[in-house]
Amino acid sequence: MNSPPGHRSGDPRPSRPVAAFLRGFTFAGQGVWHAVRTQRNMRVHLAAATAAVTVGIVLRIGAVQWACVALAIGMVLAAEIVNTVVEAMIDLHTQQFHPLAKVAKDGAAGAVLVTSAAAVGVAIAVFVPRLLR
Repeated sequence: MNSPPGHRSGDPRPSRPVAAFLRGFTFAGQGVWHAVRTQRNMRVHLAAATAAVTVGIVLRIGAVQWACVALAIGMVLAAEIVNTVVEAMIDLHTQQFHPLAKVAKDGAAGAVLVTSAAAVGVAIAVFVPRLLR
């Protein structure tokens, strides 16, 4: 029997649309938890995010600054999760070196680097002026 689109094989079908919607959050949480559990850099990014939030609390930054910090944190964590997905998909497909696999993995890692650099820029813009007062 074929599963409907979006249905994970082996998972019981939720009886109501709301249950299906809520079940999606469970799967998303499992994806985030997998990245936290298995990816050292995800844990490093979470530590940096915790430090940024702590500094923001101590410096009593404003709402706009919080929005910038939250967006930067979210972008870095999302990029790290996408990087994890790209690596897993390529590893699932082949264990042998392929130049296109290298391009995909390096590109995904590059996206994490770019978002991390942007997050450092946000941290400098938000925190340094407060520290210099």
